[in-house]
Amino acid sequence: MARKAKQPRGKKMNPTFFVFCEGKTEAVYVDLLRRNFRVPVEIIARVSDSNISQPYIDRCKRDRFTTPEDKTFIMFDLDVPGLLEHLKKIRDATLLLSNPCIEYWFLLHYNDVTREISSGECLAKLKAIDTEYSKGDFSVTMKKVLIEGIDAAATRAKAKEAYVNPSSTVHLLTDEILKNKR
Repeated sequence: MARKAKQPRGKKMNPTFFVFCEGKTEAVYVDLLRRNFRVPVEIIARVSDSNISQPYIDRCKRDRFTTPEDKTFIMFDLDVPGLLEHLKKIRDATLLLSNPCIEYWFLLHYNDVTREISSGECLAKLKAIDTEYSKGDFSVTMKKVLIEGIDAAATRAKAKEAYVNPSSTVHLLTDEILKNKR
């Protein structure tokens, strides 16, 4: 049985952001945010939609030091039917959902996309912008755009209706990170 992490004495702890995500691309993106903004983020990656649940989240957080200020985020693509209803059942978690995929969020850093789009189209548009892009791997140029373009992407994302194609709520995480950074 694992032991619970010790609470630091006399220190005010910044909230930890627990991000549960489904794939390598999401994990690499969140790690880019963590490294760039130097915020406490725990990435729990490779969670399939079928096993993300409240008990799973509770088990993952059980062996870590937590505070009441910690926040839980769930980052998934909405290209699977029924996934939204499944994820909405998880309490006290902020849903970071991109429809159709995380690449849509990346596209919003470059320009607005307003018409319905498929995952394949998102990937093709991203590769047209940055030929070095592949899932889970960002070029130096793209990393710079993904950091410097956060505000523009968030503004574009907020103008969309959440969870419909196209949309992304990843800005909910970036807003929290920037709020805790300032």
